[in-house]
Amino acid sequence: MTTNTTSEVAQNLNTSAAADHDSDRYYDPRLAELARRAAAEGTVLLTNDGVLPLSPAEPVAVFGRVQIDWFAVGYGSGGDVNPVYTTNLLGSLVERGVSVDAELASTYRQWCNAQEPPTEEWGNWPRFYPEMEAGQELVAAAASRARTAVVVIGRAAGEDRENVLEPGGYYLTDTERTLLERVTGHFESTVVIVNSGNVMDLSWAEELGVSALLLAWPGGMEGGRAVADVLTGATEPGGRLTDTIARTYTDYPSAANFGNEEFNNYAEDVFVGYRYFETFAPEKVLFPFGHGLGYTSFALSGARLEDASPTRDGDVTVRVQVQNSGPRPGSTVIQAYRGAPAEAALPRPSRELVAFTRTGMIAPGEALEVTLSFPRERLAAFDDDGRTGHAHAWVVEAGTYPVHVGTSVRQTIEVGAVVVEETEVVEQLQEALAPSPDAPFDRMTVTRDADGRVQIGWEAVPTTTVDLRERILARLPQAIAPTGDVGIRFADVVAGRATMEDFVAQLGVEDLAQLAYGDVEMNSPLGAPGNAGAFGGLTEHLRELGIPPVITTDGPSGIRVSAYASLLPCGTALASTWDAPLLEELAALHGQEMLRKGSDVLLAPGMNIHRDPLCGRNFEYYSEDPLLTGLAAAAVVRGIQSQGVSACPKHFAANNQETNRIYNDSRVSVRALREIYLRGFRICVQESDPLNIMTSYNKVNGQWAHYNYDLVTTILRGEWDYQGNVMTDWWMRYAPDPLFPQLKDSATRVRAGVDVLMPGGVTWSSTRADGHDDAVLAGYSPDDASGEHLTLGELQQTALHVLRMAATTPAARAAAEA
Repeated sequence: MTTNTTSEVAQNLNTSAAADHDSDRYYDPRLAELARRAAAEGTVLLTNDGVLPLSPAEPVAVFGRVQIDWFAVGYGSGGDVNPVYTTNLLGSLVERGVSVDAELASTYRQWCNAQEPPTEEWGNWPRFYPEMEAGQELVAAAASRARTAVVVIGRAAGEDRENVLEPGGYYLTDTERTLLERVTGHFESTVVIVNSGNVMDLSWAEELGVSALLLAWPGGMEGGRAVADVLTGATEPGGRLTDTIARTYTDYPSAANFGNEEFNNYAEDVFVGYRYFETFAPEKVLFPFGHGLGYTSFALSGARLEDASPTRDGDVTVRVQVQNSGPRPGSTVIQAYRGAPAEAALPRPSRELVAFTRTGMIAPGEALEVTLSFPRERLAAFDDDGRTGHAHAWVVEAGTYPVHVGTSVRQTIEVGAVVVEETEVVEQLQEALAPSPDAPFDRMTVTRDADGRVQIGWEAVPTTTVDLRERILARLPQAIAPTGDVGIRFADVVAGRATMEDFVAQLGVEDLAQLAYGDVEMNSPLGAPGNAGAFGGLTEHLRELGIPPVITTDGPSGIRVSAYASLLPCGTALASTWDAPLLEELAALHGQEMLRKGSDVLLAPGMNIHRDPLCGRNFEYYSEDPLLTGLAAAAVVRGIQSQGVSACPKHFAANNQETNRIYNDSRVSVRALREIYLRGFRICVQESDPLNIMTSYNKVNGQWAHYNYDLVTTILRGEWDYQGNVMTDWWMRYAPDPLFPQLKDSATRVRAGVDVLMPGGVTWSSTRADGHDDAVLAGYSPDDASGEHLTLGELQQTALHVLRMAATTPAARAAAEA
């Protein structure tokens, strides 16, 4: 039984930290070009008084060490790639032909050479780099040579490294603030670039009166060039916010329930991000969800709703004319939101995103008609307590649903309303995953004062009434009758000459149990050096049957192996493009690189919700909105899997902080889980059919995700009909089974429907479980038909999931063709 501490986990995760400098530095120029485009298209211009784009003839003074020591990615497994190269802002501006103040640039280069960025061990990485003191004389002298200044502020966080409410974290340091005050005081125009994977406090931008404010998410190896493209106008700043930026941290609805060691009550319930602000506190928003400027302007007209009463299975269609009313070619993002029926029994946010699209480039003066369609079921909410008369169901309540279309959640026009005459049940489900009665808490709801004004109210969260033990026993899978070895080999199955069930019928209990484990450590010798681990054909006997080892590598920002690989824009940057076709195209090229690097499974995309701006891994994830998250993730999965390799969306589910992430309990109402934290995964599963899914470290309503039967079997496999492979995150927690005393650890995991422990308990050269965790074999009993032990059907079901995935790998296909 492993007892890995966080530091031990970190030591293992750093096995690929040093690049193999003898390896090939080849990269696909198409991938680099597309990564540059995506990073630029994801850059968000928040304000601009006309100073941008920069005039080529005008000299520019660039301040801030991050112009040189650029943050290309966040920290941890999601960013620890050995990039072929990286670019910074200063070098990229010079490359672009910008007239950068050479004297100031030389001062910064010399200082940065003498003051290298600090480096730390896993989990202690610097959130900021100490800034050079720019004295009044230096700033004044630079202002005598240029009228425009660019100031770069940088931040980073990551895995096991939360952002913090401190200077150098969420807030400016004193040195940074002084720099901004001096620069804005001396220069006619000041452009501020925030190069950060997390939203930070931006209240100073209004106070100091900056001329332009640009969010440059970590853009990978081409990030510096992408931002230079935007600053010079070679590329539009195409990004739109995927999160609301509040005036102060305490304005966020999660602020009172984030960062706790033991558990977090998700008291804001479904009112996450803009759903909260637009309903209860619009005055607390600095920059709204969906906001972003370009270098031209657009006028919307002729917006109309095609049918105010579509059929239950029909789509709601909105059409709008989009005209470029500005001086330059450009594109924009058109967003559709539904409003809330005033008379609904279920409290609803006043706005919810239901559809979006990015236009193509529109020439000045030209117009095009944009059509947005969304299924009527996106009007539904989940009733977790029966107040609509339909408990545990997705329900479209009777009422009027206004539909708004525009360029952000705020800049919209109402195009009509969908009228629902009678309450409709879209999907009747069963109670699953509710909080325990032993851990009650209250959730936010909508109330109204005497004048009908919306106010925040509170109500008790419904708790579980299910007998989970009886549910599990009633659904144990049927066994396939064992046949012994009848000569079927894995290649026969892949080639279509035999069924997977017939192949599995040959396997003995030890073989079946071994398939439930990955290799015992990372960097399996069966794969490329620096891989994250292997599963599948790990033992000699399994490989004799033709089962290949399946090699995994970390993502999402690149392929994490010892060799060099492309470093791509982070998840937030990609989602900020609001451009699913672009993401799919980029991911397809990334899939081709996986083939070259020997990766069968990329442990990506990361798709947890941006519940709170301090979450260290927000840079890996997409958005506070589940629809945008799900569609972005689905595009990435489709792209990767189009190349014959596979993706692994993670972390399933409610993994929204790094603080004590291995033990923390996310306590969430069923409604919030269904509408916010699971919805993106459901969209991804239905839109892209990922071959793998990774569970999260944390508990969900009292049970670890990798032991959570309702999460994995009732919902993922049962309701969503997911047939793929489910693996743990690396080094799960061990625990006795609270329902079945004969089971523990990996036996509980298999019963929950989680197929593979990563890393596992089978070494690559062994012929049996090596004792690291032999709970699966220990938990199996061929003579117990009561369900107190693991059954043969459960072992076979796990093997089927693993082997169906293994059958898709390049090695399996090659063997079948041979």
